[in-house]
Amino acid sequence: MKVTVLGCSGSVPGPDSPASGYLIEAEGYRLVLDLGHGAFGALQRYLKPREVDAIVISHLHADHCIDLTAYIVALRYGGDGYHAGGPEHRIPLVGVPGTRDRLEAAYDPYARKLSLHELFTFATPADTPALGPFELSYAQMNHPVPTNAVRIQYGDRALVYSADSGESGELVTLAQGADALLCEASVGPDEELVPGLHMTGRMAGEHADKAGVERLIVTHVPPWNSVQDAADEAAAAFHGPVESAHPGAEFWI
Repeated sequence: MKVTVLGCSGSVPGPDSPASGYLIEAEGYRLVLDLGHGAFGALQRYLKPREVDAIVISHLHADHCIDLTAYIVALRYGGDGYHAGGPEHRIPLVGVPGTRDRLEAAYDPYARKLSLHELFTFATPADTPALGPFELSYAQMNHPVPTNAVRIQYGDRALVYSADSGESGELVTLAQGADALLCEASVGPDEELVPGLHMTGRMAGEHADKAGVERLIVTHVPPWNSVQDAADEAAAAFHGPVESAHPGAEFWI
């Protein structure tokens, strides 16, 4: 499967990257994984909104979901390749319980009827073990709001996305033997580590090593920290290859 990085900046968009968003493709099926600030704009370099087959949102912090509001505008008012084209063309949208309420509140604080069911079919991870050619499994992460890491299996190949998390045995279990772990490394070497929030680069490397993954891709580094420092820290704790996500990067898993 092919993974294209739409955005990988942690917590906020940075000068060189939108916030979190990834495009996963196999057999012509196009899955969007998270859609934070600016990621919808980057998505349009590769696809028109109507061409997306499904969307999975890991959690409801704005840097992972807020560009769904832009998606609504495109599907509702856009031209060819943008307009939703009727209820029979609704896009599956998988997220934690409350995703629809969060999206409605972000798009329209006055709570007018939005009829989002005409644009998306809403589902939870428990309802969604597969999308297109992908088998999906999930684990609850160590984060202040409900957050799911996701394992995307395509044949004998597996990608695991940590989403946001502090130290997590559940992530290690989910990632066992995966071909790649796309793991957050938000906390810089000189920053205070707040338990149950985010990880350092070293922690990302430790999780990858315990899980026995083939390769580690470091992501979700905020613009005030160094991506290189995060990768170097991860490499000191992981015995496999370490790469860094950057906008437009393509990884074959």
